This record gives sequence, C-alpha cells and structure tokens, in this order.
Amino acid sequence: MKILVVEDEPSISNLIKKGLEENGYEVMQAFDGEMGLKLAQRAEFAVILLDIIMPGLNGLEVCQKLRKELDIQTPVLMLTALNETDDVVTGLDAGADDYLGKPFKFNELLARVKALSRRAAVGPIQATNLLKVADLVIDLDAKTVQRAGIDIRLTAKEFFLLEYLVRNRNRVLSRMDILEKVWEINFDLGTNVVDVYMNYLRNKVDKPFEHKLIHTVVGMGYVLKEI
Repeated sequence: MKILVVEDEPSISNLIKKGLEENGYEVMQAFDGEMGLKLAQRAEFAVILLDIIMPGLNGLEVCQKLRKELDIQTPVLMLTALNETDDVVTGLDAGADDYLGKPFKFNELLARVKALSRRAAVGPIQATNLLKVADLVIDLDAKTVQRAGIDIRLTAKEFFLLEYLVRNRNRVLSRMDILEKVWEINFDLGTNVVDVYMNYLRNKVDKPFEHKLIHTVVGMGYVLKEI
C-alpha cells in the first residue's frame, strides 16, 4: 500500500517514512507542493500526508488543486504545527479528510493512516448500488446524486455526508456523531464545521426543491426524513 508524504522538513519526512515502512507501507516523498502534485498524478496512493506550511504551494493550495482541478479524491491527512481550530476548519474546507497537529506521536499518525486507508479501500460505508429517499437517488458506484431527475454535483465530503444522512434516515444525528463518522474526528473541534457543510449540502439538495429532506433538531443535531 503506497503512501505519499509531502513534507518540506527532511528530518520529519524521513522519520515518518521509516515508521510507515516498518509497518509495511511503501512510501514516496515530496519536499514541496509542486513535487507533491506531480507525484499524486503519476501514481495511485492509499493516503496522502500533507504538510500545510511549505515553500511555493502550501498544503492548503495543494489540497484544493487535488480536489478541484485534478479530481483526485485520495484521502488527505493534513500535518501542521498550526493547531488552532480555525486552521482545522480551513484544512477540512480545502478538502482534507483529517488533521493532525505537530508535534504528534507516531502511533497516532499510524492510527489515522490506517483508518483513512481502510476507508479508501472499501468506500466511506459498505455500498450497495443505489440509495433512495423520496425523489433523491444516490448511485454509490458512480458516485452521483440526482433529485427529481436533476443531477446534483457534490464534493467528495458532501457526498459522504449525504450518504451518512441517508443511511441513517429518520435518526437524529448529533454534530459529534457526524464528526466521528464523516471526518473520523473523535473530539469536539469547537467550531461550526458540521453546520457549514450541512448548509452547503442543503443549498444543493434542498434549496431548489419544494419539499425539504434535511431538518435541524434544535439543541440535538440533524435528521434526514421525507416529511
């Protein structure tokens, strides 16, 4: 299983490489954003570890280009000394799947890599072709969404969030539930990242249509239901 490490500090990059290789991973290294982008296009990786502060293209810019310009949906784990909650949200908004602040313990890094690589191998949730609620149809193989026969374009994170909501239809999901299952983050970020993404999703899935599927349960979270 291949891992791409994009980190401009050779000492940190080499430590990560050594540890991952000792755990059976094949590791490729890039020491700036431009090199990281090139390598990401040349080979298929299970996970990309991406530092934020780098010369030239920073990690946020690299992640945005991967997602929006190159349509590469490989799971991305952000590595950075920036550990304020606003930086977490910025990284997730750029398309990252998880975030690990420096300094970190290698065992924690390894656990995150394993979780992301498993998700990449089997998909966000074990899939069976189509999911349907009312006039909403999710094709899990083609990764497409339609409502009332109209195509809806979602980002990878929005698609995963919608799939989680649909699979748990009629069940009230707390923000912590959503963070754990969609972002695989098991602590409260202290930010409104879930609300921000839910708003993105509502604007695409609900706003153009008369009947709303996504509902807020005040003080508790969100629920997707037909009525």
